Amino acid sequence: MPLYCYPLCANLPYTLKHDTFTNTLVEPSSTSSLLSFLHHKHPHNLSRHLSFASKFDEIYSSHAMEEDRKMFGLVSSEQEECYSKELDVAVRAVHMACCLSHKLDYNSTHDYEIADWSVQAIVSWIFSQCLGNENFSILVKDDVKTLTKTDASGLLESVVKTVNEILAESPRFGIQETKSPLGASEIIDMIKSHCNNSVGGPSGKFWTLSPVDQHAVALSLIEDGEVVLGVLGCPNYPMKKEWSSYPYSYLRIMSKLAPPTHESWNKGCVVYAKRGSGKAWKQPLLLHAHDKFVWPNHAKQVCFSSIEDPSLATFCETVEKANPISHSFTQGLAHSVGLRKQPLKVYSMAKYAAIAHGDAEAFMKFAKAGYKERIWDHAAGFIIMQEAGGMVTDARGSPLNFAKGLDIEGIDRGIVASCGATLHEKIIDAIDASWTSSCL
Repeated sequence: MPLYCYPLCANLPYTLKHDTFTNTLVEPSSTSSLLSFLHHKHPHNLSRHLSFASKFDEIYSSHAMEEDRKMFGLVSSEQEECYSKELDVAVRAVHMACCLSHKLDYNSTHDYEIADWSVQAIVSWIFSQCLGNENFSILVKDDVKTLTKTDASGLLESVVKTVNEILAESPRFGIQETKSPLGASEIIDMIKSHCNNSVGGPSGKFWTLSPVDQHAVALSLIEDGEVVLGVLGCPNYPMKKEWSSYPYSYLRIMSKLAPPTHESWNKGCVVYAKRGSGKAWKQPLLLHAHDKFVWPNHAKQVCFSSIEDPSLATFCETVEKANPISHSFTQGLAHSVGLRKQPLKVYSMAKYAAIAHGDAEAFMKFAKAGYKERIWDHAAGFIIMQEAGGMVTDARGSPLNFAKGLDIEGIDRGIVASCGATLHEKIIDAIDASWTSSCL
């Protein structure tokens, strides 16, 4: 008997207390006021600001126009439903992938490898069941040959066990479970059939899946070089901002002593958006076996912070010690702009979730020369930020380019993400001023 996906209700949650949320869309006229401000404050940089504002208009004015068309009934139902099915399926897949965080302790490289391969298999299986006969390809970091080596039998056995444990929970996510546990050959064939069958580029349609860890898993859809939807799952993102200052190992111990509840710090979340909606949404993770996913699963619209002064903003600081350049330069930049708040220490792609929750206003990432940013590390966060009214660019203010293959090519110095255009422009100015005086 063929497996099938339960009927999916793919309507985005437009009716969820819409009047209680603040729409952070940027009106087309905002560019002229922005230019007036910039000309008055920074006349010597006006030419660069003109370029910045032009890119800003190109990216954001279409969203405001789209909202106007919706208001007057000029958008067809087909346009509103575009990518809705894919988004629905992707959100469920990320929810299930995040369940891994509560099954693995991540005490060794072995645990990370189990998570990587298990998520590839889980997402591939869900897509094959829920997207019908659609031919899909998922770009990931790893090559399945690693899993088929003779010395990887122990790893493969662990992956098979983990995958089947997660898929056994499929019914509570609205997906039909397997009739019998999947075997090693089935899992390998599934990964081979769907993962890394595309090299990206400016044409075609493909998914990207980030290497999963205990902090984030990201899934995005790219079509003809443009990110059209993104889902970011953060299984251990603290419910309370202050918990972020504690070491992760301490939080793991606390979660074992006091199992997470809807009122506790370790709630976890899934944040998502699709192109043209002008909105992003966040949902709590389903933590307990009796919780069932019902679209839109208590979704709330993402509403960014309104802070525009860099000295009052909270910046995310990477916890990973492998990137000393980001630490040293961002600390110097914080001093130059008169930053008054302590940075928020956040792991990996969860920085995008921190901004979506209003716990921070910006993050910056600067790497050593020659380092390549991968599209799967930023695509989901990029579309979420863009649709909710934030900005993600390189340090010159240029949009990120997802149409050049596996890497985001042409990045000037680093990546900057912030909750709004005014703050973003001030950060770009501060980077320019600080960069020339730094030793980088």
